Amino acid sequence: MRDSTPGLGADEMTVRTQARSVSRSSRVAGTETWRRWGGIAFALLLLAVFTRPLLSMFRSSATSELNSYTLLIPFVSAYLLYIRRDQLPKRYATDVPFGVLFLAAGLGILAFTWLLDIRGPVLAHNERMSLSALSFLFCLVSGGFFFLGRAWMRAAAFPLAYLIFMLPLPEPVADALEQASATASADMANLLFHLSGTPFLREGQIFQLPNITLEVAQECSGIRSSLVLFITSVLAANLFLKTTWRRLALVAIVIPLGILRNGFRILVIGLLCVHVGPQMIHSLIHRRGGPLFFVLSLVPLLLVLWWLRRGDGQARHLKAET
Repeated sequence: MRDSTPGLGADEMTVRTQARSVSRSSRVAGTETWRRWGGIAFALLLLAVFTRPLLSMFRSSATSELNSYTLLIPFVSAYLLYIRRDQLPKRYATDVPFGVLFLAAGLGILAFTWLLDIRGPVLAHNERMSLSALSFLFCLVSGGFFFLGRAWMRAAAFPLAYLIFMLPLPEPVADALEQASATASADMANLLFHLSGTPFLREGQIFQLPNITLEVAQECSGIRSSLVLFITSVLAANLFLKTTWRRLALVAIVIPLGILRNGFRILVIGLLCVHVGPQMIHSLIHRRGGPLFFVLSLVPLLLVLWWLRRGDGQARHLKAET
């Protein structure tokens, strides 16, 4: 006779359930591993395809007075991903629509760049590098959607979006920003000279001071320091602030702060030339004083960050109490 003991049947069902669970877990683990290594292989393939334009971009940035900061951006993004690794989903998925969308955009930009190159020297060097790097970033994001999924990409949105600062500024954009910054800095210097009581005459970008005439040229715009300050504020806002309006406030204050810094630098150089001697126009504070004034501009930025962060903490405390 067949043994129909209920306990034995229950044990068999438990064993089978556990076996199915183990098998399902193994399949899931295998799929996750495949997606992870597939994403790594896709990223390496992209690096191989874009090796030449990326190396050209980094070499050019290393010798550029304006774009040298771009060399640090990939390391900052990698560090952000590392410190947020516990927040990234451990389950991966495939998001075909967004993957196809970003891949099409990346390949479209690449094809457009190649087409312009075939037709002749239409693009400047910086513009070509910017388009190539943008194409690389779009293709890289598409791989994230294909192999990791929308949830993972949402969690890693800021570190990946931060890579956009890796792109060198196209020359027309850089020229326009330098001109706007130089004009605004001259206006700020005009106000500061008035407040200092220094006698002067102004005609456009030229200041006639006792003993010397100063011209605020585009090279004196301080656009590099302003860009670095802006990028730093974006990073600090994301790391230390929680509410959207406080983040926007910190980033927005960088623009008037950069103008004030440049105007103050012009004031200091002008006063040194007036009270010490016109030879101060060739001093280190003029030729190499940019980092010093940049550090000085960090002081009010950090104070504003402290004030906004304090308000953020108080808001969270009140919310917790209610």
